[in-house]
Amino acid sequence: MADSKRRRGRSFGSIRKLASGRWQARYHDATGRRHSAPQTFATKADAARYLATVEADMLRGEWTDPSLGLVTFAEWVQQWRVTATELRPSTVAVYDYLLRRFLMPAFAEVPLGRLDVLAVRGWLASLHRAGEVMPTTIAKAYRLLRRILAVAVEAGYLPRNPCTVKGAGVERVREMRHIGVPELLRLAGLVPDRYRTMVLLAGFGGLRWGELVGLRRRHVELADATVTVAGQVTEVAGRFIVGPPKTSAGLRTVPLPVVVLTPLVEHLDRHAQPGPDGLLFSTATGGYLQRGNFSRLVWRPAVVRAGLEGLRFHDLRHTAATLAAAAGATTRELMERLGHSTPAMALRYQHVMADRQTALTAALDGLVRQALQQQRTREGTPRARKLEQTTRRSPLQAADQHQQGSGRRESNPHRELGKPVQDEP
Repeated sequence: MADSKRRRGRSFGSIRKLASGRWQARYHDATGRRHSAPQTFATKADAARYLATVEADMLRGEWTDPSLGLVTFAEWVQQWRVTATELRPSTVAVYDYLLRRFLMPAFAEVPLGRLDVLAVRGWLASLHRAGEVMPTTIAKAYRLLRRILAVAVEAGYLPRNPCTVKGAGVERVREMRHIGVPELLRLAGLVPDRYRTMVLLAGFGGLRWGELVGLRRRHVELADATVTVAGQVTEVAGRFIVGPPKTSAGLRTVPLPVVVLTPLVEHLDRHAQPGPDGLLFSTATGGYLQRGNFSRLVWRPAVVRAGLEGLRFHDLRHTAATLAAAAGATTRELMERLGHSTPAMALRYQHVMADRQTALTAALDGLVRQALQQQRTREGTPRARKLEQTTRRSPLQAADQHQQGSGRRESNPHRELGKPVQDEP
């Protein structure tokens, strides 16, 4: 009895020789169900190594039923769709396009068990080599493939996710572009009057396109000079879907400066639809604004006339964030104003604070020059003229001249910063 127990303890599964001369490996899973290896082996030792691998996977909890790996990618996608709930309509439209354009042509008939790292790398390489698709689109397709196969791993159809290519899902985001107040005002003056307030609200308030399109009269509070973002409109395949903002943080009330509030009052009288539920911005016929038509008929012509070629409507949101940061908004204030749920995006706009400090310094110099000019006019003293000239020179020039005039030989620390440091003997 003890020997038989030891034999059962030492052995895992069974190996038998087939009539063809090849060897077959079989084993039982935790439920007692018997499985055969998906292939036969040339030698008994090869079959034994296969069983050892299966046993190790079971002990680590990484074993998957090999019959599930025979399910094709297309069949699995149909099952995955059932679990992919709570997706935004715009996200569903993007996923459908990526599946139809990139994933199904490459993997539809491939069994899940044959989707390995080399297959994924080869697919990526072929897309990049063809050069017909933007790298950002390829990154989106890769992330979708990784998401679909991650669920296959959770469901036990795959032992591990083959999408392990480092950096393949990272999108190289184009540099944010923003414009100054004069350019923004000029651009707003070049669009038809019906859309002037919309441009100003985007450029100073930072609302997204879908949030602007979804605004209604009841969302505007003139007494408090605010506009409330309570939802957004998403355009999918020519249909308009009304839903919540992109994130819960998108539900917000945005205070408006006078430069927006004044034309907004005129817009309400002339262009907004009547009634509390009337659209704030709409087509001439009263429908939702279609982004493609707006871009082609309104936005691009105005951008070209303003000399701002390549400026996107979404860049107005960047402009609003940059102006708010330059005005001294904290990271938390930027998050609340723009509807960001994390500080990561808001922090991207803090770089303008360095430029703001430079502008403040220049403004202070201007005040000093103005005061000295007034003093010179009143007194006409040589000292006033000398101080005025000093403020017009750079700090380095002023420091050098001061040292030459005093006859002192001390080194200028600003100049020394540009020299190599020599070791002392």
